[in-house]
Amino acid sequence: MVDLTKRPFYLNEEQIKWVEDTYNSMSYDEKIGQLFINLTLHREPAYIEELCTKYHIGGVRWQGGKLEEVYEQNRLFQEKSRIPVLIAANCEAGGNGAVGEGTMVATGAACAASTKVDTMRDMARVGAEEAQAIGCNWTFAPVCDVVSNWRNTIVNTRAYGNNPDQIIELSKAYMEEMKKLGIACAAKHFPGDGSEERDQHLIMGCNDLSVEEWDASYGKVYKALIEADLPSVMVGHICQPAYTRYFNPTIEDKDIKPGTLQKELLQDLLRGKLGFNGLIVTDASHMAGLTAGASRKDAVPGVIAAGCDMVLFFNDPEEDIAYMKAGVESGLISQERLSDALHRILGLKAMLGLNHLQFPSKEGLATVGSAEHHEAAYKAADESITLVKDTQHILPVNPAEKKRVLLYYVQSAPESLAQGSDKGKQMLIDELTAAGFEVTAPKDYYELEMEHQSPFNKFRMMEHHSMEEYKEKFDLVLEVFSMKGYAQTNNVRLTYSVGHSSEIPWSVHEIPTIGVSLCYTNHLYDAPMLKTFINAYAPTKEYIHALVEKLTGKTEFKGQYNDLVWCGRWETRL
Repeated sequence: MVDLTKRPFYLNEEQIKWVEDTYNSMSYDEKIGQLFINLTLHREPAYIEELCTKYHIGGVRWQGGKLEEVYEQNRLFQEKSRIPVLIAANCEAGGNGAVGEGTMVATGAACAASTKVDTMRDMARVGAEEAQAIGCNWTFAPVCDVVSNWRNTIVNTRAYGNNPDQIIELSKAYMEEMKKLGIACAAKHFPGDGSEERDQHLIMGCNDLSVEEWDASYGKVYKALIEADLPSVMVGHICQPAYTRYFNPTIEDKDIKPGTLQKELLQDLLRGKLGFNGLIVTDASHMAGLTAGASRKDAVPGVIAAGCDMVLFFNDPEEDIAYMKAGVESGLISQERLSDALHRILGLKAMLGLNHLQFPSKEGLATVGSAEHHEAAYKAADESITLVKDTQHILPVNPAEKKRVLLYYVQSAPESLAQGSDKGKQMLIDELTAAGFEVTAPKDYYELEMEHQSPFNKFRMMEHHSMEEYKEKFDLVLEVFSMKGYAQTNNVRLTYSVGHSSEIPWSVHEIPTIGVSLCYTNHLYDAPMLKTFINAYAPTKEYIHALVEKLTGKTEFKGQYNDLVWCGRWETRL
């Protein structure tokens, strides 16, 4: 059984009394409900009341909704719950992980590129202030994965790179800032993403490092964060065969499971060897990484039996609760394991002061998206944007000398043509124009289809023009890549809007050409011919403004890359 007087809870007598009194007052249904975190997609009061009074959920995370809607939703969750709920958000890059109007300050990759830990502190502080304003008390961050595989785009921008010492420093800074405003962190994704290229949303991930390699990387990070009082860990649907076999040498390949179902990883490694005493939560339970390991009727109670304390998201509340009860009644989940999980859940709530809950006043919403927070975002952009290479010595660019710019903005396919083009494109056109450039920005295939759907649009994207004419017409080409996304393909690569597209960097020996990524840091693998390349980390106003300032020499490039940008290839460095 958990000792709530010890790390990371450090509960006093009053808090422990609240935990025990609450536990002893709980009905069987309440005990089962506390194990679940609901994904809230709609927020009608009657629906929220049902979640709280019928299903007795222990926590909530949501998607969508305007600022005041989310505030009111969270207020209702606390008002309608007999036992206060954990309210979680993904504040990985700032307050935008809590609510749409929140401020995106810096991705994990940007924080790692900055030479100042203050960039991380600003990101975490803004995220904490904006999340706390809407009643959030739990953040599923930091993303402390060690990215050793350049092909991995699941955590490429979300994690802090491949240096365990830097990851520890930045993760601890993040935790400290969140703790100041009473928000608990859940470091993820144990046993570790970033060593392979596949996406646990689609398939069981596999961390194939040896025991020694894992200890020197992920193990070093988790040990340091645990010693710094990390309150919770999110476990990914990622297996770790070496450590599973270390604790269970006779295990067969067919019994290798994702971390969420593998007691050797949860109880022997995380609880035992690493000494973690806090709360363990699963990653989203509808991911194929979990369903690949077991049927849902086995997985729902199985994750608790293996050592997790909370399940992230229902599939169907009635069904999942029935599965969990069946697991308890069959003995798969022992009474001791159920009690231990519930004490950790209540212990985290008491640690956060939810036993004396005071929901934030509505006046605090003014902090969300404030001018001061956007200034922090600009500062982060200025500190992090990275010149990866400039072997043609073209920078800085003087608009008076290279005024006429041909801009190819290569974006991910929109989810719907009704969604419109990537907003970063017009932001970039506006910033370049304001800096004194004349910008020509051809429409891509998606924009042509938005205007008029036609089978001939793809052929318009394949048109070729006279090289001499283009050299007379333009002074500079900008190839800007804004690729993003996961849970659709196992890794995201540079993808042009049609095959044989004019967007492909054809100009490198014709017109001076500069490449820019507004998201992933590994695009040189797919465009090594670009002799000048910049990683700019985000298609937001602050980052695009700072990018243009650096292109024109108004400010210097301050960010630093790690060797993953070269993707293990010699020609990317040329």
